[in-house]
Amino acid sequence: MAGWEDRTWRGVANAPSFADRASGSYRSYVPDLLVPRPLVLEPDVSALAWEAEAAVRGLGNRPGARGLEGLARFLLRSEAIASSRIEGLQVSPQQVGLAEIADEEAVTAQGVNQTARRVAANIYALRRATHELAGGPAVTLAGVSELQALLLADEPELHGVRDEQNWIGGSAYHPLSAEFVPPAPRHVDGLMEDLVDYLNHGAHAPLVQAGMAHAQFETIHPFRDGNGRVGRALIHTVLVRRGLTTHAVLPISPVLLTRSQEYVDGLTAYRHSGDAAGAEATAAVSAWLRVFLQAVAISVSQAEDFAARLDELRGHWDEALASWRYLHDRRETPRADSATARILETLQEHPVLTASSVVRLFDVSRGAAARALDELSEAGVLTRRRLDGRTSAYLSMDVFELITSAERRLASTRWDTGHSRPARPVPYPTAR
Repeated sequence: MAGWEDRTWRGVANAPSFADRASGSYRSYVPDLLVPRPLVLEPDVSALAWEAEAAVRGLGNRPGARGLEGLARFLLRSEAIASSRIEGLQVSPQQVGLAEIADEEAVTAQGVNQTARRVAANIYALRRATHELAGGPAVTLAGVSELQALLLADEPELHGVRDEQNWIGGSAYHPLSAEFVPPAPRHVDGLMEDLVDYLNHGAHAPLVQAGMAHAQFETIHPFRDGNGRVGRALIHTVLVRRGLTTHAVLPISPVLLTRSQEYVDGLTAYRHSGDAAGAEATAAVSAWLRVFLQAVAISVSQAEDFAARLDELRGHWDEALASWRYLHDRRETPRADSATARILETLQEHPVLTASSVVRLFDVSRGAAARALDELSEAGVLTRRRLDGRTSAYLSMDVFELITSAERRLASTRWDTGHSRPARPVPYPTAR
């Protein structure tokens, strides 16, 4: 039965102030186990879950949907920056893209931002760990802990499940004024074993399971740091494992971060007292899932908008290339099997290319790759950037401008920077 435990805190003798050395009583929360609990939702929440799931499933069939993975990858930039306490969220998507391609080509690339290279390395590691967690035969506590360790690579002393009390808000030295106190350490192992068991089964609909797992994880708060980022990764772990998304393409995390007050209120509502089958539990779980599912619906809408804009870009690229080829006495449409046509077909997914990457992606000769990239550059579809004395990168600035615009909209409380400015740090609009 979920509820609050009354506990006593003995003050820290070497805390810096009298207030920080305080002793006294506080309450920590112990949630219900997930696996055995009955789950009853209010009717509007059940309907919202069904509608949101249908919208997510339909997203993969939309024009431009293939480019959504690229958006998701670059939206990981904020998590990658936080994971190593890297300063400066103003590292732009194209800087990260250049850093990724420079690492692939093993070039020193003096013109590549070194902070961007650190961010790109963290994005790669974070994507790999999340993919392994989602794609493995089963989610394990070791796998979840490995993801936390990766996110806190520079702070090994914080790795692993906690063996001490933690809390959210208030003093850094005691939980007496905390906004929320998670379960005592003696409960954590059992609660995490139950959560992992829940993640490996499909008793509930995918979005309901993802929302319940996230709220439970944040309530347990099993690590000393990194809980928010691991909890957000678990949302996509569930969606991939349940086949709702093939990749982490939904921008649910930035939507939750932008709606931070609703998010906190939803998690607070989730923490009910009493019987898991009671009316209070139904209202509590429904209140949280309503917030979560609304965030999913917003993220689908924003992803649809991004995919539609990507699809429009393809039409502009075709027109620009056709005009250039006409002026150079060539057939306006390249052969379908040519390197040029194949680059255009996947440019939404691969907005930074080199001759070597084109050779790898399409199994064409280096000469054909170089000619295709030069042609698209001269047509204004790609922008050439020198990496070093021998290697040039070719960027689709159109795609990067779209990614930056999408990220800025996702940080606006009205999802439109023309009506409300970004509510949290995001990159400035892309400059060519």
